[in-house]
Amino acid sequence: MNGRPLADEIRPQTLDDVVGQQHMLGPNGVLRRIIEGGAVPNMVFYGPSGTGKTTVANIIANRTNKTLHRLNATTATLSDIRDVIADVDTLLAPNGVLLYLDEIQYFNKKQQQSLLEFMENGKITVIASTTENPYFCVFNAVLSRATVFEFKPVEPEDVEPAVRRAFRVLEERTGQTAALEDGVVEYLAASCGGDVRKAINGAELLFTAGVKRDGQVDITLEDAALLAQKSAMRYDKDGDSHYDILSALQKSIRGSDPDAALHYLARLLEAGDLVSACRRLMVIACEDVGLAYPQAVSIVKSCIDAANMLGLPEARIPLGEAAILMATAPKSNSAICGIDAALSDVRRGNYGPVPAHLMDSHYQGSKKLGRGLTYQYPHDFPDHYTPQQYLPDRIKDRVYYEYGDNKTENAARAYWERVKGKYADGGVPQADKPNKKHY
Repeated sequence: MNGRPLADEIRPQTLDDVVGQQHMLGPNGVLRRIIEGGAVPNMVFYGPSGTGKTTVANIIANRTNKTLHRLNATTATLSDIRDVIADVDTLLAPNGVLLYLDEIQYFNKKQQQSLLEFMENGKITVIASTTENPYFCVFNAVLSRATVFEFKPVEPEDVEPAVRRAFRVLEERTGQTAALEDGVVEYLAASCGGDVRKAINGAELLFTAGVKRDGQVDITLEDAALLAQKSAMRYDKDGDSHYDILSALQKSIRGSDPDAALHYLARLLEAGDLVSACRRLMVIACEDVGLAYPQAVSIVKSCIDAANMLGLPEARIPLGEAAILMATAPKSNSAICGIDAALSDVRRGNYGPVPAHLMDSHYQGSKKLGRGLTYQYPHDFPDHYTPQQYLPDRIKDRVYYEYGDNKTENAARAYWERVKGKYADGGVPQADKPNKKHY
């Protein structure tokens, strides 16, 4: 076996050989047309590892007459950038410079900004790659001068040919035949999580570790399963996949799909992220189930407490119950809509002084200041209600809360329509209890 990684050795040299990314590199894909047109702009390649970003950048580099420089932002410095810029307008780069900058998210603002002038005048063409959302990690000034292309995880059926090719190359290297048990190729392709490099590396490792006899290497499905383990889990607590899975969990429960809810919960738990799962389930209970089934908050809290007491793997049981309960419960977002509307007014300065009759009046001298003089204590009146103004004068008619269309809120609406309806024509209720001390 030679020392060169197999994934690098069999890296595609043409666009036709690239695995996946047909949405951009297919016969009429926009990125393919740009590359074949020859006028390559500044670009940001965004997507998970092993999906072809570096491969496509290499193909572009091979098709251009520009002087190629490669930098990895994890180790590159401002001095390295200056060295690249120094080649501009020299005999070393008569047609300009093509800079392939890997993992641009690790460049700070100053490093990214050092490229701007040369990107803008076309003397440096930057192809940057990142596994993180560029709209979060690349500065706007750079993004405004570049076009973002998203590379997606490769589907298993598209990975399979690459895995078979890997085994063929390994056979040619060693002169030994790969005796593949049924399902090995399919398993590697499915368990790599859309990362072609990972699948190829898995094939190489299996071939190396396989039992060798009579000129062949036995490669079993059992070994493939042991090797893959959790490799299909594309998850990073600080990355896009983390927030995408949490978003999908909440939207599935909001959409009343218990099966999808369990699927995304399982992905969080399999990654060991108990904290995020618990927090998001609590948010969903308040935001999406809300007042349609207000008991969900206490039930979900109990499930979360049980999960944290048990720990994984048993924590999956109460959390699964919480997810199913909320996915099948009636839904209402009236609470979050109400508080967000109120916050919007407060943040825009749309409020006024607290009405005098609601101000604190428990201290000596409050009456002289007119605090609380006309306040009516609702518990002194029938139905524990009496009409009086609570909002500041400036927004006294503002409505934040709208009753949701569900059994619980409909019942509350009917109750208060009956009670408040008694005074709709200006009637004034009389106190039926002695006035109690209150603040």
